[in-house]
Amino acid sequence: MQQTSSDRHEYPAHWEADVVLRDGGTARIRPITVDDADRLVSFYEQVSDESKYYRFFAPYPRLSAKDVHRFTHHDFVDRVGLAATVGGEFIATVRYDRISADGRAASAPADEAEVAFLVQDAHQGRGVASALLEHIAAVARERGIRRFAAEVLPANNKMIKVFTDAGYTQKRSFEDGVVRLEFDLEPTDRSLAVQRAREQRAEARSVRRLLVPGSVAVVGVGRSPGGVGRSVLDNIRDAGFTGGLYAVNKAFPEEQKDLDGVPAYRSVRDIEGPVDLVVVAVPVEHVPEVVTECGEHGVQGLVVVTAGYAESGPEGRERQRELVRHARTYGMRIIGPNAFGVINTAADVRLNASLAPEMPRPGRIGLFAQSGAIGIALLSRLHRRGGGVTGVTGVSTFVSSGNRADVSGNDVLQYWYDDPDTDVALMYLESIGNPRKFTRLARRTAAAKPLVVVQGAGSAPQGHAVRATRLPHATVSALLRQAGVIRVETITELVDTGLLLARQPLPGGPRVAIVGNSESLGLLTYDACLSEGLRPLAPLDLTTAATAADFHRALSEALADEACDAVVVTAIPAVGEGPAEDAALAEALRSAAAAVPGKPVLVVHVELGGLAEALSAATSTAPQSVSTAPGTAGGAHPFRPAERPPTAEAEQAVTGAPAPEDAGLIPAYPAAERAVRALAEAVKYAQWRREAVDPGRVPEFEDIDEKGAAQLIGGLLARGQGLTLGVDDTCDLLGKYGVDVHRALPAPTPDAAAEAARTLGYPVALKATAPHLRHRADLGGVRLDLADEDQLRRAYAELGELFGTPEELRPVVQRMAPRGVDTVVRAVIDPAAGAVLSFGLAGAASQLLGDTAHRLIPVTDREAASLVRSIRTAPLLFGWRGSTPVDTPALEELMLRVSRLVDDHPEVVAVTLEPVVVAAHGLSVLGASVRLAPPPARDDLGPRTLPVY
Repeated sequence: MQQTSSDRHEYPAHWEADVVLRDGGTARIRPITVDDADRLVSFYEQVSDESKYYRFFAPYPRLSAKDVHRFTHHDFVDRVGLAATVGGEFIATVRYDRISADGRAASAPADEAEVAFLVQDAHQGRGVASALLEHIAAVARERGIRRFAAEVLPANNKMIKVFTDAGYTQKRSFEDGVVRLEFDLEPTDRSLAVQRAREQRAEARSVRRLLVPGSVAVVGVGRSPGGVGRSVLDNIRDAGFTGGLYAVNKAFPEEQKDLDGVPAYRSVRDIEGPVDLVVVAVPVEHVPEVVTECGEHGVQGLVVVTAGYAESGPEGRERQRELVRHARTYGMRIIGPNAFGVINTAADVRLNASLAPEMPRPGRIGLFAQSGAIGIALLSRLHRRGGGVTGVTGVSTFVSSGNRADVSGNDVLQYWYDDPDTDVALMYLESIGNPRKFTRLARRTAAAKPLVVVQGAGSAPQGHAVRATRLPHATVSALLRQAGVIRVETITELVDTGLLLARQPLPGGPRVAIVGNSESLGLLTYDACLSEGLRPLAPLDLTTAATAADFHRALSEALADEACDAVVVTAIPAVGEGPAEDAALAEALRSAAAAVPGKPVLVVHVELGGLAEALSAATSTAPQSVSTAPGTAGGAHPFRPAERPPTAEAEQAVTGAPAPEDAGLIPAYPAAERAVRALAEAVKYAQWRREAVDPGRVPEFEDIDEKGAAQLIGGLLARGQGLTLGVDDTCDLLGKYGVDVHRALPAPTPDAAAEAARTLGYPVALKATAPHLRHRADLGGVRLDLADEDQLRRAYAELGELFGTPEELRPVVQRMAPRGVDTVVRAVIDPAAGAVLSFGLAGAASQLLGDTAHRLIPVTDREAASLVRSIRTAPLLFGWRGSTPVDTPALEELMLRVSRLVDDHPEVVAVTLEPVVVAAHGLSVLGASVRLAPPPARDDLGPRTLPVY
């Protein structure tokens, strides 16, 4: 789209966005241009007279030529119009006009605008106006508008509700029969909460349309067995799909009406009635035609198993982008292309629209894999008997996204969050495309149900430009754990941990009892517990002569012990034991565990296939009563939807019993290390859940000048695209957030040094700031506690003799700070992890040993306190070996202020405070640097939008 040369600004392409609407469909939002005159007229003709009356306050049957010109000619600054489109046609419009205080048309610096909407009647109730309001508000803020005004007729309740529900600070008045609403556009906690709640509902529904379709068509079904399309069709039919199923192939003879009992058609258009989901399995060159047919028939979503897209090279990459654009034009979402498919085992759905020949057993685990091969491996490990963790485990839903061109792990997380059939989420991610959003969604999901993630080597799905992290692998893992993610290293650990979380309650702590009939296996388990940071009790050896009754008694006593939070049972076979003995032992363990359901029980077995199968055999699928175990916070299961849906109250539950389908199942592991590692992950997750009940708060400091900082940043960025600030600008910007930096004055000559010292006042420090000497006091480039001019001049001469000329040294003079511990505080925007705050001791501890801790921004007061205590050298701050403890509360406040600066201003991409000398009372920031860059056009803090790859 282009505007005429007379317009003040070029077409703002970065305002274009695809959005998910309330019902799960999609629409495209874009600026209105002069080329849209015919679309606008056609759109207006389809609006009811009542809606027109509400918009113009009078009968207004048609738009005049003058109206059309006014509503399509914009300067994209003082006059802006946006349209929501589906199929290339307008379904809603919004516009603002900048006005002065007396309501007349105006230009900057006027910061108020009048806003008005019009939504086609057929699309009212889909959340179109709410999405448009988010985007027009973001546009207005970008153009310097801080407040909207809207005049609405009292009977127009729908539009009044759009404004009042948005969460902005607003004022309402009534005059001359019109309701006038005025509201600030500055995002508030409530407006962000409203926006994210709408986002969750919309994206969850968009995935639900793919996983719970009422009818499915497979396009590209061969007439003879074999082939991808025919395989998918057979898998859907054989799984017992409860909805309508159709086979589609344009090569079918016109007289063919069915294929092995499935209704057959030559085109999706020929199918009578709605089709919710289409599996596309045609050659890549025919996919655009199929997408058009589906869009025109009203299909809601596509699973594209066809290959030949981004994985095939640059031409395929562009073909993939066009596929997404084409589908979204019709409001459809895509899983794939090059996808393995989707599965939903719910009894009222039974959908196996995948290449998996066997339907998994219904259960409580949700699976997401970007890789089809990994998806196959996950399904196989969870389904088969024998090998690894033995026994059958059920799946609720499975999504293998292939090239992940549209639907991503974030979308599936939104669905799982309030899916009543999913208690545990397992994800294999090759990359995290939107890290800010992922950590936000993960934190919320993990507060309601466990989320276990294994990340591949960092390669992006085909067609994606995912930026690589600059942080070490261990740091990324730690940051994800802070969001509640259970990050594991391998597929085996993913399954091991998922099985435990699906079958057993969360442990109340790290204390582990070990009982078994092998002393050696018990000691191996004990050592494994110590390695994983658990607190094992002395193993109880029942000897190889132990009977099932002995195991039952020992397990019952261990579970009843208030000093125990979990029990690992170790078992080896006795000579001559068979299936009957295995079943007896399994029943003994199950009955003992059932008596105290609030504590997890795991089994480590050696070559006991019969025992493992017996442990995995559920005796009942009926809901079981749950009692509170000694030492636990409560017995109600936090994941069982009928009892505790994922509401705010559910997020406060931290312990409980397993879901009905897996009640009584005890996971069995072939190695002690695997069982203990899974248990250790459950212990850490349970601890996170307890702490997540009260995560702390982000303080509001009254002395922060956020607007002043924004003005300063805007002025500085006007100089260029990105820059590292000079000393004065750095001090000014940090000062607006209450961070006082000790200024260092340049000293190119001894006389300049003496003048600087007189300005600052003695005692002073003389420092060399050349890159090879900066922050290297150990090399002798720093002289401290210089009490007078004579000492200063002598020190200046000594530095010159040791290191060279002043030009090489770059000496500065700085006021002395109280003695203390030298630390470093940093904040960066990492390409993969988002905004990160880091802390460590200055010097070798952080630079050589990597003793640095990290937290995701924004940081709460509790997180700041834990950050200070997370480094291995933290004892130096708290009086190690008789030293004076330093002022850690002042250090925590400093970190909270830096966190606020970066969170409030995405233009601040890096802050380094080094050294920060923390004394017994207060602290001194002796060095600081800040880097700015223009903010991204869209980020997780902006209006809702689907990613574009």
